[in-house]
Amino acid sequence: MPAMDFSDPTEFAARSYEWRLWCGSEAIENRLKEEVLRQGARRAFLICSPSIKNKTNGVERVQAALGPLLAGSFHGIRVEAPYPDVLAATQAAREAGADLLLALGAGTVIVATRVIDIFLCEQRDHFELMTQYPEGKPAVSPRLFAPKLPIINIPTTPTGAMNRAGSGIANPELDQNRMEYFDPKTRPVALIWDHEAIMATPYEMMRGFATNAFLGAALDAGRRADNPLAEADREHIRTLARRGYHRLVQDPDSIAARIDLYVAALLANRAADDSRRGVHVHEGETFDGDLALATALHVRYPHVWQQDSGSALRATVIRRSRSPAPEALEAIARAMGIWEPGRGSRETQLAIADEVERVYRREGMPTRVRELNVPREDFPAIAKASVKVFNSNAGLRDEARHLREATALLEAAW
Repeated sequence: MPAMDFSDPTEFAARSYEWRLWCGSEAIENRLKEEVLRQGARRAFLICSPSIKNKTNGVERVQAALGPLLAGSFHGIRVEAPYPDVLAATQAAREAGADLLLALGAGTVIVATRVIDIFLCEQRDHFELMTQYPEGKPAVSPRLFAPKLPIINIPTTPTGAMNRAGSGIANPELDQNRMEYFDPKTRPVALIWDHEAIMATPYEMMRGFATNAFLGAALDAGRRADNPLAEADREHIRTLARRGYHRLVQDPDSIAARIDLYVAALLANRAADDSRRGVHVHEGETFDGDLALATALHVRYPHVWQQDSGSALRATVIRRSRSPAPEALEAIARAMGIWEPGRGSRETQLAIADEVERVYRREGMPTRVRELNVPREDFPAIAKASVKVFNSNAGLRDEARHLREATALLEAAW
């Protein structure tokens, strides 16, 4: 069978999996038990963070909704899901005889729950199961064959982690400070978007998600469509991200604004699934990325929010980036509302960077690394940790060159 030409937008493939989504007021009370029973589960196990347990009534609502179907819970997943927390949660779920996992919280808890599922069901050493980075070769995520427990996610933020299959947890004992895993069988069987749980997330945290979604969608405007399916999602993502951001700024208590952002995150995952296999961005379509360094920063320093690690780098990355093609620059500038005919490519690029910085500053988010309160002398260690981030550096890696460039970027963004 001949290989498909994924550079041709009329040749494409799409994939999906069985899952359900419930969005509404009291969705925990009205829909969660139904989904647990649909899976034939009788010993559901709840996983959340200390803040969800201590600052919201989410745990009590889940307990009331499930009654004897809830076999136990673990409330100790801290920021970035440290490996010891995940081990403790795995042991608690095993002792409870869990036959289904519930994740209540932001991306950290949702990602940790996937890894807990892997640790419960796979028999190999945890360090053998994680993504490997052999020297001089592309990264490899080992195939994990054991069946997994069903997962139901109750996200409290519009995180892209809500229905993905990749996972990363913190481990400062490793050079890369994290352990990465990939298993499609850990995708959720259901998503519960509960209005009350969503509104319990502080505006300051939601504002970061909204601002990054708005700017990220605008900066993505220069990408050409891989196929009509992905094109439709990406067009609507820009609409939702822009609308959700402006709605939230105007009315911090708007559930509609937050749902716009949730749908945008969900569609971004679908677009990735339905777009060109492998690398999803063609050369000349957008600016260089900052994912690897941003990930290294927020994993290494738990006080640094994920949204802030990106905002501290983004304007500097754009200024130092290779310039996208003129048509991509125009699309990005138009999406940001700053397009000026006759302005040169370099001037447009700098104007985009200035606008990104202006928006972040207006929202009170950091635009320089020094604002993150991280030691400058840590730059070599941060750069080293950024070498092994699968979503950014999965292919062949020139470590020496990467370290030089990452350190230079950190200095420029200081």
